[in-house]
Amino acid sequence: MSAHETQAATWPRPTPLVGDATSAHERRADPAGWAFSPEAIGTLDSVIAGRRDIRRFRPEAVPDSLLAEVLTAGHQAPSVGHSQPWRFIVVRDPAIRDRAAHLADRARLDQAGLLTNDRAARMLDLKLEGLREAPLGVVVVCDRRVPASGVLGRATFPDADLWSCACAIENMWLAARARGLGMGWVTLFEPDDLSALLDLPEGVVPMGWMCLGWPDERPPAPGLERAAWSKRMPLEDVVMHDRWAGGRTVDGVPGASPTAPASHLGPRDHLPPSSLAAATDDADTLLAPPESLGVLDRAVSRVEALGRGKTPLGGTLILAGASHPVSALGVSAFPDRVTRDVLEAAVAGESMGAVSARSAGLGVIVVDAGALGDASVPWAFSAKPSHPQGDLVSTDAMHRLDVDRLLDVGRGLGEGAARGGLVALGEVGIGNTTVAAALACAVTGLTPRETVGIGAGADAEIVERKREVVEQALARTASRTAAWRDDPADLLAALGGPEIALLTGVVLGAADAGAPVILDGLAGSLPGVLAVAMEPGVQAHLIAGQQSRERAHAEVLRSLGLEPLLSLRLRSGEGVGACLAASLILQGMKVRRGVARTAP
Repeated sequence: MSAHETQAATWPRPTPLVGDATSAHERRADPAGWAFSPEAIGTLDSVIAGRRDIRRFRPEAVPDSLLAEVLTAGHQAPSVGHSQPWRFIVVRDPAIRDRAAHLADRARLDQAGLLTNDRAARMLDLKLEGLREAPLGVVVVCDRRVPASGVLGRATFPDADLWSCACAIENMWLAARARGLGMGWVTLFEPDDLSALLDLPEGVVPMGWMCLGWPDERPPAPGLERAAWSKRMPLEDVVMHDRWAGGRTVDGVPGASPTAPASHLGPRDHLPPSSLAAATDDADTLLAPPESLGVLDRAVSRVEALGRGKTPLGGTLILAGASHPVSALGVSAFPDRVTRDVLEAAVAGESMGAVSARSAGLGVIVVDAGALGDASVPWAFSAKPSHPQGDLVSTDAMHRLDVDRLLDVGRGLGEGAARGGLVALGEVGIGNTTVAAALACAVTGLTPRETVGIGAGADAEIVERKREVVEQALARTASRTAAWRDDPADLLAALGGPEIALLTGVVLGAADAGAPVILDGLAGSLPGVLAVAMEPGVQAHLIAGQQSRERAHAEVLRSLGLEPLLSLRLRSGEGVGACLAASLILQGMKVRRGVARTAP
């Protein structure tokens, strides 16, 4: 035996005290020695196969220890260049969650508008209440502020940091599933909107909103498969060998901390997860397929959740009317006195709105918010402005003091009406379609040509005058309308009408008292937009009764993230569409409360 052989046989292999202690000999002798036990592998396979995108959640809290375990799993994900670009923002604030739900509702309608009618309907059927139901939201963001060339592996694949964050999300998903938690990944947001909501700095981008909580469903298969949206492709259809199947053509072408939204609403204004869960729990006990009433079922669930299952089977139409100096500019086919005539007929119970309300089982509050004449409409609630009104083109529509007072009066009316159940909005005012068009341009960014409609009986010349008036009004108030979200009441002063200001207050007051608010046409939906800008939590209380024939109405509802119950091309105003929708909702509530129940 040589000296070399003797030395090799005598000296032991140095074994590191940290890191991999195995030798090349051990690894060569047992290439599969790093594997887990068959039992562990089977469990892992079960967890992967059982991962689901959960859409329904229980309201019970997630213990902090479990949350930490899920986040730890995310933090253990692989990352390009060990850059760890993920950051986890845990959201509990109900105001932020309400605003996020609003953004998702709006984006959902936007995407549905891009699909075929069948796909759009099926997409809108998909439940997205997890943003409000789940006890926790976790927003995973990617910190991309480091130049790609400064991170190992990103110089050639700059988006590898995003892929790393996706791995973190998958880790969280599997960790949650193994512990019996549910997670839903919501990406129905405009990224800039979600970034603004969470006060993300430049270069930090959101990957989506993770709803996290105890699941209120235990789906045996992926949700979109169960909804017949698509089915999983066979493995052989997604595996190729050596190169892309089919090759190429001759030309080479392949065949800081979040700032919460300002809110002054009470604790009842945010729709509690427990109430939403209770409403869906109750619906699940019916002797009927889930959500058998479609869009109406969701409206009923929202109403029942707001009322904790005790919403009265009734409601109130608040019908506000006012005259508008802009009508003197030739923008209407009817004289100013019609506003007062309709209010007087409403007091007598004979106007379209009053009869519709009575037919739906609603009471009526008629408000004279400034009808023509010094004296108030007899027997109507009087809320006339104290200062002169303007024609929008040369002067502001209202004095700011009148706006503030009308908002306060409306709050009181809304709070009082909320005790009766549903609160439906109705308006009447000769010339107010011009006012509504100007406001709609300001809040949606549409042009007057896209916004101005025919109103009630207008001809081509009147429509053209309305467009000119709206253009001039917007030009006069350009600097103020550009920043209208900073002070929505100022927008009302600049371009609004007394009835719209009062109804904005009604929305705020009704929501503050926990009631659902049924919007009507364009002028009857703008109070919802303005109220949400003042108090983001209000959006959870809004129901779109109808989509009218006014061209801007669809965009206003889209901005609110609301899907209308009715689309009948109504042109009546007065809350008729809201009353028809309220009648459907009340019938839906009666059906839900009266239908047979199933055993647990």
